[in-house]
Amino acid sequence: MTGTARAGAAGQRRAVFVVDEDAALAAQEEVWADGGYHAFGVEDEFWSAITSAGEVLTGSTPDELDRNIRAHWQAMQ
Repeated sequence: MTGTARAGAAGQRRAVFVVDEDAALAAQEEVWADGGYHAFGVEDEFWSAITSAGEVLTGSTPDELDRNIRAHWQAMQ
């Protein structure tokens, strides 16, 4: 199944299941930066963040990265 949705005032179209990478990265940073996570990035659908100790956490989606960060953060408490 495929679909499209309007993106922005310019009327550009994108697939419904395509993630807005900039928005997802900004949201991750907003939520986790104060917890010691930084350098959020995505490359070739590979999402990552670096802990304050220099560990690289990854996920195949923004949600998976978020779950991995949350699990890491809970383990550190």
